[in-house]
Amino acid sequence: MVFLASFTVTVFAKVKLPEIVGDNMVLQQNTKVKIWGEAAPNQKVSIRTTWDATIYSGKSDAKGTWLIQISTPKAGYKKQQITISDGEITTLKNILIGEVWFCSGQSNMQMPLNGFWNCPIEGANETIATSGQYKNIRMATIPNISKLEPQSSCPGQWKESNPENAAQFGATAYHFAMMLNKSLDVPVGIINCSWGGSTVEGWLKKEILQTYPDVDLSLAGSDKIHPMLQPMIMYNGMLKPLVNYTIKGFLWYQGESNVGRHQTYADRLATMVKLWREEWGQGELPFYFVEIAPFEYGEGDAAAFLREAQYKAQKLIPNSGMISTNDLVADYERKNIHPKNKKQVGERLCYMALANTYGFKNSIWSNGPEYKSLEIKDGKALVSFDFAQEGFSRENGINGFEIAGADKVFYPATAVADLGNRIIVVSSEMVKEPVAVRYCFRNFLIGNLYNHRELPVVPFRSDNW
Repeated sequence: MVFLASFTVTVFAKVKLPEIVGDNMVLQQNTKVKIWGEAAPNQKVSIRTTWDATIYSGKSDAKGTWLIQISTPKAGYKKQQITISDGEITTLKNILIGEVWFCSGQSNMQMPLNGFWNCPIEGANETIATSGQYKNIRMATIPNISKLEPQSSCPGQWKESNPENAAQFGATAYHFAMMLNKSLDVPVGIINCSWGGSTVEGWLKKEILQTYPDVDLSLAGSDKIHPMLQPMIMYNGMLKPLVNYTIKGFLWYQGESNVGRHQTYADRLATMVKLWREEWGQGELPFYFVEIAPFEYGEGDAAAFLREAQYKAQKLIPNSGMISTNDLVADYERKNIHPKNKKQVGERLCYMALANTYGFKNSIWSNGPEYKSLEIKDGKALVSFDFAQEGFSRENGINGFEIAGADKVFYPATAVADLGNRIIVVSSEMVKEPVAVRYCFRNFLIGNLYNHRELPVVPFRSDNW
C-alpha cells in the first residue's frame, strides 16, 4: 500500500545579485548605499554587516526584484562582510569602505596598463609590478555589451590590485586611484565602464536621441556601422545596469569619435551628464573630464574645435571641470590616438577631485592657465590668463602660439612671458597689425607653457573665425 502525504514546504533559494555587488567591492563611505538583486516574489530579504548591529530589511516585489539601502561608516582598511538572506544566506567577503568613482568614455579610458597593440603605457612594467602595494584599490571592468533595450544587470566583477589583475586595469583610472589613495589614505574603488571608439550618443538613452535629427536609431544593433559608433547601445547594455551603485563622482575621457561634430558636442555632453545624474539620483555628482590629446586627424583642424567644445561644456555642466592634455604627447605620437602618458592624465584628474570635491582648496591647483583677454599694443598682442596669478613656468622659448592680422592668416609667433604683469607678449614679423592669437589650436601642436604648478595652458583662440 502506498500512502501519499500532503504537506507544505517553504522553498528558499539564495538571492541573486548582480556581479557588481560582490566580493572585493568598495562601498562609498559615510552615506547610504544601495544593495539590490532578485529573490522569490514577495519575499522578505534581510541584510547584516560586520560594521554595525543594524538589521536592514526589505521585500521583493511581484517580479522578485528588491533594493535595500544600508548605512556605511567612515572609510577604513578593515575587511568587512555583508550577509544577505531570504531564508538562505549569501555572504559577501573582503569588502572595503572608501571612495568610489565611475569612469567612462572611449579607448583612452578603456586602455589597460598592459597597453594596446603597438600602443604601450609609459612605466607599465613598474606600475604592474608594484601594484600589490595598493591592495586597497579595487577595480570592476565592465565588458563591451551592446543592447537595444535598457538592462537590469551586466557582467563586471571587482578585482584586487595585484600584478595578476592590474595589467588589465584601465591605466588612466588606475593612476587616478593611486593618487587618490595616497592623498586621502582610504581605499578606492573604480568602476571602468568604457567602450573604445564610442560616441557621446552611445551613452544616451533612446528618448533623448529621438530628438536629434542627425541620429539614426536604426543603426543601433545593425551591421551597417561598427558597434562602437552605434547610438544608445552602451547606455542600455553597460551603464543602465549600474545606476544603483552608490558613487562619489564621474570621470570621463572621450571625444575623439565626435571630432567633426563639435557644433553639437558641448550641449550633448551636458545632456548626458544631466541624464546620468538623474539616473543615479545622488544630486550634482562631480563630473571631471579629459581634453582629447593632440593627434593628426587629417586635413583641417576639426580636433581643435572639438577641444574648444569640451572647454565650453564645463561651463554648461555644474560641478564639472576639464583637464588639459596638450603637453602629454610626444612628437612621434602624432599618428597614435593612444598616447602613452596616462599617469599624468590620471593624476591631473585626481588633482581636480582633490581641489573641488575633497576640499584641498589652498594646497592643490586643478586648472592650468585659461585665456582671459587680448590687448593689442605697439604691433604686439598682450594675452592675459586666468589661473596664472603666480606666473608662468618659463619666460622664453615658448612654443605653440600663432598670430594673425585682418587677413585671418595665422603665422607661427614669438611669445615671451612678461612675468611682472603676468601676461604673454605675442608677435611676428609677418603680422604688423595683429588682431587675433591662437595657442595650440591645431589637430596636433604641442605647447610647453605652464603655470607655477606645472599645469598647461589650455589651447584657445581669441577669434571666432
